[in-house]
Amino acid sequence: MPKITHLTFPELDLPTRSAHYLRGYFGRLFQEHSPLLHNHLEGGELRYAYPLVQYKVLDGLPVLVGIGEGAELLVDLFLRVQELDIDGRIYPLHHKGLKCEEAEAGYSETLYTYAFRTLWMALNQKNYGAYIRLSAAEQQQRLPGLLRAHILAAFKGMGVWLEPEQRILAQAQLRQKETRFKDQRMIAFEGQFTTNAVLPKWAGIGKAVSRGFGTVERVG
Repeated sequence: MPKITHLTFPELDLPTRSAHYLRGYFGRLFQEHSPLLHNHLEGGELRYAYPLVQYKVLDGLPVLVGIGEGAELLVDLFLRVQELDIDGRIYPLHHKGLKCEEAEAGYSETLYTYAFRTLWMALNQKNYGAYIRLSAAEQQQRLPGLLRAHILAAFKGMGVWLEPEQRILAQAQLRQKETRFKDQRMIAFEGQFTTNAVLPKWAGIGKAVSRGFGTVERVG
């Protein structure tokens, strides 16, 4: 079971788009502390792996989610964070929340339903072109396969391994939306999905999870 930490700032109320400012602020503030905070290696190149520190704003609440090594890192940083700089505005911090626990993650014989608390970015440069050429019905049939792939990628990043006979299933009830990412219009999705995978609360799946996309929470 991976360790997971939630670091929250309950006195603040920020727009969802502020998640990438959180990422930038902590990445700069603790640049030499760990590459996990900004997902870049010492040489400056990207760390191509599941982000173990994820920055989110959920219904106005700024949240940092740490998984595995990232969970321990957020515990270390808890007392050192005295303020936030969000797009040039300084927010003094008088109250912080910290929750650290062993989280369940992996295969289950039971089906669970999850809601996306933030938009799921399902597509990358490789599969975007193929997806938009599909009919609406074919697009809906494509999404469960993408969900399964993203769940398995998250498990790998968490250090969770399945037995060969343990097959992840997924059904999706999703609506297509448009969002902006790095000043480009992107397709993303909102809604729910049902799967036999156990996913930790507020973990992200899909593309750009370090910036808050694809945040899941069990609802059934």
